[in-house]
Amino acid sequence: MNAFECIRKVYRSDGIKGFYRGMSASYAGISETVIHFVIYENIKQKILECNSASGMDKEDEPVKKASDFVSMMAAAATSKTCATSIAYPHEVVRTRLREEGTKYRSFFQTLSLLMQEEGYSSFYRGLATHLIRQIPNTAIMMTTYEVVVYLLNRQQHYYLTIGK
Repeated sequence: MNAFECIRKVYRSDGIKGFYRGMSASYAGISETVIHFVIYENIKQKILECNSASGMDKEDEPVKKASDFVSMMAAAATSKTCATSIAYPHEVVRTRLREEGTKYRSFFQTLSLLMQEEGYSSFYRGLATHLIRQIPNTAIMMTTYEVVVYLLNRQQHYYLTIGK
């Protein structure tokens, strides 16, 4: 089935509403991003404090080493693992809501039904696979972000010092 056939099938079976199935669970997923960034920024701040305590002048522009970026990668991996582990049930609910011909109708109804029928452990089915896919991706993405910000700041610092 190609994309257009899939769109037609969803529209025929559920109408416009079918394209938004699982949207409420996706909104709940925002909490994972919030948790991830709060933990990441906290760990990053601790790393920066440790690095600055090692004797760098405040006047000097910090020069990053490869180990600094490895530390950021570890911070990203740690924060994503924590955030995903806390917020993962929304992924399970979202997947269940998107199943074709399902008995699940809303976010809270699905949470309740999963708990009653399958127990607490059902909220964490597939977590290990999800983490294996997400952790490297997040570590690379956040480190790339930090490298780009660092390089842009160095370039800005260079142009500001030339202008003096």
